[in-house]
Amino acid sequence: MQPTIAIPQHWGYPRFALGQRTQQGTILGLYYYPLGTELAEQFDAGWRYVLMPNKNSDEISYLQENQIQPLSLQELFTQITAEIDFYQQQISILNRQLTVLARGANNG
Repeated sequence: MQPTIAIPQHWGYPRFALGQRTQQGTILGLYYYPLGTELAEQFDAGWRYVLMPNKNSDEISYLQENQIQPLSLQELFTQITAEIDFYQQQISILNRQLTVLARGANNG
């Protein structure tokens, strides 16, 4: 079963998705200030996003839709390729460790 999120029809659909990479970071969460509420009157109605600018930090930021810039296809490709390269290096290191362990087990 595919996880789903129900959004009331009168809210409008968010522009960005959970987990989406943007120039400001990765979207971790989102919330909505509906029209006619005190928060909407104070801070403007609409979607707010929780972003993690750096996955190696506990820093997060809270931005409105108009403050977020999507990545270009080239930027997204570059980020994902770099992440794949990193994890392939980690897998290679772990495979070497397994080889050493297996040799030690056979010799012992």
